[in-house]
Amino acid sequence: MKTIGLIGGMSWESTVTYYRIINEEVKKRLGGLHSAKCLLYSVDFDEIERYQKEGDWENAGHVLGEAAASVEKAGADFIIICTNTMHKVNEDIEAKISIPVLHIADATVKQIQRTNVKTVGLLGTKYTMEQDFYKSRIESAGIQVIVPDEDEREKVNNVIFDELCLGYIQQESREYFKQVIQKLVDSGAEGIILGCTEIELLVKPDDSIVPLFDTTSIHAKESVHMALNTN
Repeated sequence: MKTIGLIGGMSWESTVTYYRIINEEVKKRLGGLHSAKCLLYSVDFDEIERYQKEGDWENAGHVLGEAAASVEKAGADFIIICTNTMHKVNEDIEAKISIPVLHIADATVKQIQRTNVKTVGLLGTKYTMEQDFYKSRIESAGIQVIVPDEDEREKVNNVIFDELCLGYIQQESREYFKQVIQKLVDSGAEGIILGCTEIELLVKPDDSIVPLFDTTSIHAKESVHMALNTN
């Protein structure tokens, strides 16, 4: 079993879910008392979120790169970044280490390709929905990506940072997300990427008439696949 290096804390709410899913998946595959070999570096999200707001991706990348280097030094065999948005600085992180990074978008593409879905709606932070670092990685696999309109993107982003990252689950927000999902479906989405690791705390499979691609679960399970080197 390889050792998984987790860069988490963005937010810690979703990092808890990563840890749980990874260990549940190892137990499911190996049985008995097996659990995952992993190392977690949990950053202070306030610092990272400040860099996001300021558009200071260079410093954000430096912080996460140093975290990844520490985890590699401690014995990790590969890295997973437990957030979608901060894959924007994936190249900065890779430049600091010699071990692989399992990219969340690549894991998600792999899952989508197991279905007949060719057009997906993308929900996430405004950075993930509006910038190309994530969408282009999906689209390069021949999958069309559509996003909510500007007002909806802003409100989705606010729910993520003002509620979900703080552990607040509001029924009103769930209903709003369901409306946004339905509009994406009406615009041609055959599936929805939950492209923020906190959204799975709010939106459940029954909230959509099309498949939901929960990136937290997909990424965590793919990391176990990589750790166990199974086919």
